[in-house]
Amino acid sequence: MVINLSENHSLLSNWISEIRDSQVQADRLRFRRNLERIGEIIAYEISKELPFTEQEFTTPLGSSTCKVLKEQPVLGTILRAGLPLHMGMLNYFDKADNAFISAYRKHNRDGSFDINLEYISCPPLEDRILILCDPMLATGSSLVKTIHVLKNEGNPREIHVVSAIACSVGIEYVRREQPHVKIWCGAIDEELTAKGYIVPGLGDAGDLAFGEKLQA
Repeated sequence: MVINLSENHSLLSNWISEIRDSQVQADRLRFRRNLERIGEIIAYEISKELPFTEQEFTTPLGSSTCKVLKEQPVLGTILRAGLPLHMGMLNYFDKADNAFISAYRKHNRDGSFDINLEYISCPPLEDRILILCDPMLATGSSLVKTIHVLKNEGNPREIHVVSAIACSVGIEYVRREQPHVKIWCGAIDEELTAKGYIVPGLGDAGDLAFGEKLQA
């Protein structure tokens, strides 16, 4: 299942427009904060579908039965671009366990690229709810490889993928390779360049958030 949150009018659309705007992008702090806020909104939407349980609490004047999360999810992110989006999710799922994965494109001279995955740090995943953040779902290659590697650490009961902007090409690839994954995104674009970049997209989310990188 794919949930495109731009289909309904909300403040999320304002923040999507700002992370796309090349003039607003010059302010890195604002760019990171907008990604964080997008993460917060999507965390709230996902929370509506998670299991809850009733628990009794004592107040200064009596007692109250409240609904609380039955279990804490695992929040995973792909370094480094996913960090602001991940922090927004963590602001809401503030007791969640966390996973960090270093997956990046290693470009070849012919213009093609391979997905390198060099680092993973995660809690137990068996029968857990995993929410995996990556601000741009372009080809879907890095997400599919990341999910495959994480499943070697344990088989999650549910997997949710969160992206600020996704491409329909990448969505279809993820759905084909990992059909049980649920995809949440702030907007969906249709075009992908020959080098695997989303059009109109927003550019390189990692560079916009943290500065340009030098990759040998």
